[in-house]
Amino acid sequence: LQSDAPVEAARLLSADRIVLQFPVQWYSTPALLKAWQDAVLTRMYYIAYDTEGGRLEGTPLLVAATAGNVLQAYEPTGQNFFALAELLVPLQATAYRCGLPWSEPFLTYRADKLDEAELAAAADRYAQRLRGWITDTMHLRVAARPAPSKGAKP
Repeated sequence: LQSDAPVEAARLLSADRIVLQFPVQWYSTPALLKAWQDAVLTRMYYIAYDTEGGRLEGTPLLVAATAGNVLQAYEPTGQNFFALAELLVPLQATAYRCGLPWSEPFLTYRADKLDEAELAAAADRYAQRLRGWITDTMHLRVAARPAPSKGAKP
């Protein structure tokens, strides 16, 4: 992933918004997503802040996560004890650190157990949420902050 970091950083800088979409695995993001964060965000915010990380700031972020269990399992009296949104707080902290406006996550429960009609309904809700989120965040990010010109001092 380290060798892909420049390409991934360029992709992020060309985006008007960022959606992290993933299945929750053992109360966290999948290992590959965490490795991507480590490689790409470390580069952008600690190695190349002026030319990359600083330019990404202000880009809205939405997390869309799926869980295999039912909503009730993610309650204080449930099997998982914590609400799913609480388990995503490390991503919210990352968004805050990186200057990425955070939106309430889009969550789908029983994702691997939905029948065809339930899956279609979940897809419709997701599409509706994305449309609303795009409209709601229109004012936050029009274009990436330009890279500093050569020879310019930060």
